[in-house]
Amino acid sequence: MRPTTVLRPTTFLAAASLLLLLTTPPRAEDKPMDRLITVSASGYAYAEPDQARVSAGVTAEADTAEAALAANTELMQKVVGGLKETGVDAKDIQTSNFNVEPRYTNPRDGTAPSISGYRVSNQVAVLVRDLKSLGGLLDKLVSLGANQVYGLAFEVSKQETLKDEARKDAVANARRRAELLAAAAGSEVDEVVTIAEETGYGGPRPMAMRAAKAEAVPVEAGTETLEARVTVTWKLK
Repeated sequence: MRPTTVLRPTTFLAAASLLLLLTTPPRAEDKPMDRLITVSASGYAYAEPDQARVSAGVTAEADTAEAALAANTELMQKVVGGLKETGVDAKDIQTSNFNVEPRYTNPRDGTAPSISGYRVSNQVAVLVRDLKSLGGLLDKLVSLGANQVYGLAFEVSKQETLKDEARKDAVANARRRAELLAAAAGSEVDEVVTIAEETGYGGPRPMAMRAAKAEAVPVEAGTETLEARVTVTWKLK
């Protein structure tokens, strides 16, 4: 009679572990990692502004909120109506801010401040598509009753298209920098892995103004700098 072979538990577990090791494919994390280089760079394009935005408003004060609102409404209707009469399209006039606030007195005897009246402010943003008319329009705003001109910003209407040259320049600058750094480290730049563009607002900065005597306003549009910034990652050979 042939002897019976008995597998002990420890022997069975060892055999099972060996079988699992032989049949399990290599994991992705076991592969060697790609060597990468990431560089950020900017590119620039230049264009002459062809339009502008003006932020103007009317402020009125009175003893009551109702009276201040009525006075402000009358003034603002005159301003908006006058702008339309000068040729500004209604779609280019937009209310940008409206505010009603109390006006306080501060007694010298130490008693608590009290409300002495109300102040109502109304602002509109005006898009000026013809820069030749900008100086005259600023004069017109003041003569119509706008007692605040909060800002003037020049714009390039086709900025997105013109910015394409800045994008190309940014990628070229990133490539040049990556090649320089890779060569210094004894490597070479290979294929692109990712490209990302920063999309933060880079428009013109407003120029603060204050309405004064209505005189001829000299306006110089200058040149706008359009910036594009990219971050590119390459593999290294």
